[in-house]
Amino acid sequence: MQYPESLDRLSRELSRLPGIGKKTAFRLAFGILRYTPEEAANLAEAIRQVKERIHHCNICHGFTDLGTCSVCINQMRNQRLICVVEQPNNVFQIERSRVYQGVYHVLLGALSPLEGIGPDQLQIRSLRKRLEKDGADELILATNPTVQGEATAGFLQSELVDLVPQITRLARGLPAGGDLEYVDEITLQEAFSGRRGWHD
Repeated sequence: MQYPESLDRLSRELSRLPGIGKKTAFRLAFGILRYTPEEAANLAEAIRQVKERIHHCNICHGFTDLGTCSVCINQMRNQRLICVVEQPNNVFQIERSRVYQGVYHVLLGALSPLEGIGPDQLQIRSLRKRLEKDGADELILATNPTVQGEATAGFLQSELVDLVPQITRLARGLPAGGDLEYVDEITLQEAFSGRRGWHD
């Protein structure tokens, strides 16, 4: 039996989301079918609003619905301590751990020559300008412990060593090949407290 075209289309669109396979997409689509028209309209409106209102912070490139995110404008944060991450969702993961009180810089990806992602496709130039303008006491390289993340961290260290007195890397409590998005708060706390100098 074929699914109705509109249901099939909805499940195809849902399956494009990260971590959503075909079966899960159909379960979600059937769940949405049980919504009242008002609930379905609320979901559609929430999706529309998030696409209209959320954009990248003009300083760190994390997600915000303002010009500058709440972390960057918070003077209680250590503005001289910058944690470099790959994606905006990494910021939220680290914030949940409550272990870090500095600010962030989001690269919006990692170096991956095979996918055509080089330094110019990432927010590396803006990081360099930020360091040249405002300086920093420490740069924490919190890219994912993957081949791409390690390559990105190595590139950043070699490119920025002249601009910041201390460049550190999160400790190895993180699983090799893993992603910060899936790391629990305790592991993140240990990774931050045990961070090491680049060549230690």
